[in-house]
Amino acid sequence: MRAPSYNHHVTAFLLLLLLLPLFHGHGVGGDWSGDYSKLSGIIIPGLASTQLRAWSILDCPYSPLDFNPLDLVWLDTTKLLSAVNCWLKCMLLDPYNQTDHPECKSRPDSGLSAITELDPGYITGPLSSVWKEWVKWCIEFGIEANAIIAVPYDWRLSPSMLEERDLYFHKLKLTFETALKLRGGPSVVFAHSLGNHVFRYFLEWLKLEIAPKHYIQWLDEHIHAYFAVGAPLLGAIETVKGTLSGLTFGLPISEGTARLMVNSFASSLWMMPFSKYCRAENTYWKHFCGGNMDKRGHNMYHCDEREFQLNFSGWPTNIINIEIPSIRGFGAYPSATEIAEANLSSIECGLPTQLSFSAREISDGTFFKAIEDYDPDIKRILHQLKTLYHDDPVLNPLTPWDRPPLKNIFCIYGTDLKTEVGYYFAPSGKPYPDNWIITDVIYEIEGSLFSRSGNLVEGNPGASSGDETVPYHSLSWCKNWLGPKVNITRAPQSEHDGSDVQVELNVEHHHEEDILPNMTRLPRVKYITYYEDSESIPGKRTAVWEIDKANHRNIVRSPVLMRELWLQIWHDIHPDATSKFVTKAKRGPLRDEDCYWDYGKARCAWAEYCEYRYLFGDVHLGQSCRLKNSSANLLSHYL
Repeated sequence: MRAPSYNHHVTAFLLLLLLLPLFHGHGVGGDWSGDYSKLSGIIIPGLASTQLRAWSILDCPYSPLDFNPLDLVWLDTTKLLSAVNCWLKCMLLDPYNQTDHPECKSRPDSGLSAITELDPGYITGPLSSVWKEWVKWCIEFGIEANAIIAVPYDWRLSPSMLEERDLYFHKLKLTFETALKLRGGPSVVFAHSLGNHVFRYFLEWLKLEIAPKHYIQWLDEHIHAYFAVGAPLLGAIETVKGTLSGLTFGLPISEGTARLMVNSFASSLWMMPFSKYCRAENTYWKHFCGGNMDKRGHNMYHCDEREFQLNFSGWPTNIINIEIPSIRGFGAYPSATEIAEANLSSIECGLPTQLSFSAREISDGTFFKAIEDYDPDIKRILHQLKTLYHDDPVLNPLTPWDRPPLKNIFCIYGTDLKTEVGYYFAPSGKPYPDNWIITDVIYEIEGSLFSRSGNLVEGNPGASSGDETVPYHSLSWCKNWLGPKVNITRAPQSEHDGSDVQVELNVEHHHEEDILPNMTRLPRVKYITYYEDSESIPGKRTAVWEIDKANHRNIVRSPVLMRELWLQIWHDIHPDATSKFVTKAKRGPLRDEDCYWDYGKARCAWAEYCEYRYLFGDVHLGQSCRLKNSSANLLSHYL
């Protein structure tokens, strides 16, 4: 994924900014009601968004900087720059059993400090800030420290290893139960990127820990709402690029070094793209009903007939197009000189062969088996894929996710950005790990597919494009969680008086078909489109928010998303609220920061809400524009 280590999860607990002791109300869309100041916030960060610290002593012979217990490993750029080989020892895992390097081990930090700032410092601090800005919000609005609970994890591990080594899911269950006892109410879960896969696995793991008749009861008591932001529900394409050529996460290391490091992590396969038509047998029911298993006791993997009748596993195009040499025996990829010197019977027989692979062929291992003879790293990938994913005792994560049985679910993601959906690979002539190069990239943008050179590519593009990192096809899978009737609202992201809000009520929605609103789009206007259940499951709510031009990394910093979460939760907790979802009509400023100076009218904009009020230290007119009333009073306008 593109620079996920710096995901700024500010948004989630704007929810908690509303949970002040003075605010009491009744839940909308669920049976739980009471004092919403009792809610807790559970943060599940994304890939590479948790600090890792050294848990051993490592002497670095060619650097004045050694690694001692509790020293930062991820991310300490000073040590990375001065002793990259030493740093790698503390990051690498054994590719087969996922144990630590013999000379150094690292473990995830705990608490809020593990996710606020990955690389503290005057220069690097702002670049690696994760939750720091959000913590400032919490302090400003008087949120209690024990209302905010971070659940960092070792993002290098596969789900089963998280539980086997760290008992992570046992600890997460206890976190929910402790939060309920401590504050007296359920929790709001906020997950970003890989954190959504972690939460999914937890829900499946929980089924095997709790008696079936108590499972739903436990969820209702402990989880009030789930906000899935930037969730790669059907996988992410860039993980393929990272596996074959390496992703540096913006660090000053070569792609080959990045490939060596990331491919030692079993988590590198967790977000591989997979087919929406293929599923594994339900592990949960096999414990009670026997289930269908093969002779070795593993769950069977089945694909719908559509997988074999249609192209691309439901994705816009084939994800991998790769050249492999027609002659074997050179170990890793041979150089062009070695091929030329080979005793070929004909020139044609010596030409490379180009093969194409769909999402299913990546997730089931077909692609990796096809190139096994040409890359020494593939045996490791096949081992991890089978042992840690296909044969996982709880869940095969490389299968589509149905709507979780939670009361309130909000799926939020960015759209309409240029996003990678396919690659062309070829031999580089260099030894492993630099033996592959990307010769071309396929992008989705504005409902079309283009190559890196600008040529139009045939395929099945979606109605929109993704968030610059995760394709639209994967992000929008949660639209399948909506009911048969959906209300669609499209509104400008910026403040507006409600005159340009478009609404379609009771739109027909068919499973596995995208919903395309018949609405106008003005040029240069960024919209937010809401898809909300009209006839939802009794006692449950589902909503999907598509935010124009919000990229994967920064969506959780979006002021628009902050505002909408604020309004939605205020609506939920207000005793007079009757509708399931907050109105999308008028949107004015809610914070002092939203007020600004209108130079054309020589006054503060939004005069109904804002006024000129100079305070010592203001350096420009816009800074002196402040709200006339408190945010709590303004929120009542939106009920």
